[in-house]
Amino acid sequence: MPVGTVAVVSGVPDTVVSDLAPGGVLRAAINLGNPVLAQGTAAAPAGVTVDIARELGARLGVPVDLVCCGAARESLAALVRGAADICFLAIEPARAAEVAFTAPYVVIEGVFAVPEHSGITALADVDREHVRIGVNEGSAYDLFLSRTLRRASLVRGQDGLGAFREQSLEAAAGISQVIGDFVARHPGFRMIGEPFMQIRQAVGTTRTRAPGTVRFLAATVEHLKASGFIRDALRRSGQDGALAAPPEPPA
Repeated sequence: MPVGTVAVVSGVPDTVVSDLAPGGVLRAAINLGNPVLAQGTAAAPAGVTVDIARELGARLGVPVDLVCCGAARESLAALVRGAADICFLAIEPARAAEVAFTAPYVVIEGVFAVPEHSGITALADVDREHVRIGVNEGSAYDLFLSRTLRRASLVRGQDGLGAFREQSLEAAAGISQVIGDFVARHPGFRMIGEPFMQIRQAVGTTRTRAPGTVRFLAATVEHLKASGFIRDALRRSGQDGALAAPPEPPA
């Protein structure tokens, strides 16, 4: 069994196995662009999402193929075009038409970075005219800010922090771990400590999957949270175990 595995639930219906892994292999899109969820290289990925994918494969009784991506939008594209069977993405309305999500297994905060001497000192200062915010295109915070900002504008790219520095933007958005590391390594910038969003990371699959398949994924995620598997997987990969989402209340 994979390191950190929990007791495998027996009796997964063959219909679920054939629906979720129709080729006899569970293909999982792994986003190496989010250091909380995955670390390492495409040749040797690690992290909580890798552990979840392997645990799902163990429960299904099939091998796992890790389809490594560099960004959330690439993970979504892999799922949509049929190159992956599951993905690990933040729950966002813009994705819900194509992706059936479980409840979150990890919750991360989205925060802003600004130049050290900026007049932006709180969240209320960000959504103003002439404020440009660098974001990673297609990220959860790009989607969230796209539907919530009223006056500020977004500058999208492969590297939102890079655009922030190179174009002298007024702010950059990102997950707190990445923003915190950025300001620690680059004098002249600071982080707005108050988060602008909670990024709820979940397991997703296509909406074409049968209801029983989605229920299997949802039940497995709940079991992994309740058992401490998610917390322990985070800690093993050098992340804060407190980022594990709490189990959902009984329906």
